[in-house]
Amino acid sequence: MMQQYRAYLVGENGVFRSAEAFEAVSDASALTFAQQYTRHGKVEVWQLGRKIAVLESEQSLPDTVTRQ
Repeated sequence: MMQQYRAYLVGENGVFRSAEAFEAVSDASALTFAQQYTRHGKVEVWQLGRKIAVLESEQSLPDTVTRQ
């Protein structure tokens, strides 16, 4: 079953700059999908009120994930 997720692009000041809503079958699938946004900066991935992970910017630390 597909679940609703959001990828939030985090600005330099720590404030969300934008968000993308998407569906995925699992947390792992959601993280893989959200990885594409890291070229624009740090990304927080959420499933409803549950923070899944923070993905670091491609420019700073590629493929770095901090699980929550």
